[in-house]
Amino acid sequence: MEPKKSKFNNSFLKYSTYIISIGGFLFGYDTGVINGALAFMSKPDQLNLTPGLQGVVSSSLVLGAFFGALGCGRIADKFGRKQTLRWIAALFTSSTILCALSMNFLFMSFFRFALGLSVGAASSLSPMYLAEISPEPVRTINVNKNAIFIVLGQLSAFCMNAFLGNIWGNWNPIWRIMIVSASIPAIILWINSFHIVGSPHWLLLKKRFKKARKLFSKLGFEKSTFDGIEQESKTKSKKDDDISWKSILKKPSLVYLLISGILIALIQQISGVNTVMYYGTILMEKVGMGQSGSLYANILIGLVSFVASIFGTRLIARFDHHRMLLISLFGNILFLALLGLVLRLSLFTQTITNALVLIFLALFLASHQGIVSPVTWLIMSEMFPGKIKARFMSIATATTWITNFIISLIYPLLISAVGTAVVFFIFAASNGVSALLSIFVLNAKEIQRAYRKNDLMSQESN
Repeated sequence: MEPKKSKFNNSFLKYSTYIISIGGFLFGYDTGVINGALAFMSKPDQLNLTPGLQGVVSSSLVLGAFFGALGCGRIADKFGRKQTLRWIAALFTSSTILCALSMNFLFMSFFRFALGLSVGAASSLSPMYLAEISPEPVRTINVNKNAIFIVLGQLSAFCMNAFLGNIWGNWNPIWRIMIVSASIPAIILWINSFHIVGSPHWLLLKKRFKKARKLFSKLGFEKSTFDGIEQESKTKSKKDDDISWKSILKKPSLVYLLISGILIALIQQISGVNTVMYYGTILMEKVGMGQSGSLYANILIGLVSFVASIFGTRLIARFDHHRMLLISLFGNILFLALLGLVLRLSLFTQTITNALVLIFLALFLASHQGIVSPVTWLIMSEMFPGKIKARFMSIATATTWITNFIISLIYPLLISAVGTAVVFFIFAASNGVSALLSIFVLNAKEIQRAYRKNDLMSQESN
């Protein structure tokens, strides 16, 4: 058993896995850095942002991510996963620098939208790319690395914000340094993207069987596995490889898979987690923690999320994904409801209230970032058949971003209208809806397995 284990831990696969996961790190860093930077850029002598404009600046990245995720599938299918990742890294770098140089609200919103294109594309490409280069025994572990790197990116952004905000907090343009710091990992991703492995599955789609066979072998796939995939690819016609949307919509089981992917994406976002990621500093200032305390509190929350993601992904690898998802959604409901009660009832002193808010926020994020988020990314990366995987993955990922955009845009206005406590109650209820939606997708994985064996294809053609 030891030789087999070492084969799946070869340095070639490991190196590629960590480099591809930097896309997840940038996803986390660029969505988390606004948390601390927003308060500084909102000051009158900077971009002078009202609550409404704060929502536009924050959500402009998310809107860009929607279009980035939606268009990534076609580009990745045409030019390959490796080349697409390289372009994403270049866009990450240039748009990050331009955001840091923005002189007014309009420029910031535009360049944040451009940055969002790369964030959305990375969020769609990275888990799919990792799944395609990973043999079955390590696939879950490797895809989960992307989820861990997302949280690590958010934690790194929170640490950088706190460090810069507390040392140079009296210098209001410090937000520009916070934002431009994200260009460093983007440059690292671009440089290393020239040396990683391509996707053998993409090579099969392009009928490059000899090169695909060598790559499957180098990555540690069992010979019987790539023999079967290669034979199936050779027997398919050109028409089979290019399934039109009209053909897809005529197959009820494919439509079910697509709807299931969209619902999984909704489950991930309507929890309200990204309102804490984007507006955590402003939220905790409203609770009464102050600017310095709020920045440090974000580090604690980010650290809890990161540790939870490490342990959570190990649990996911051992237990049923759907069951773990349901348990964590009920945890979300409990912790958000307790947050709402603490703020609504006002039974405690300010110090105790601050401590309880931190504890319940940390537990909520541990539940979501430790289980819900990695489970949903993992399910989406595994549930779609190979020849339509990139397109379906793009739509599912785009759904996460358009939902995120709507919530991020209205959150500052919602807080101003109904108060923080009521907003937490609303998100507790939305997690209840997520638990109900997750029942719908229970059989999606079984349908996907049947498609691998061509069972349903033959049934529907009869």
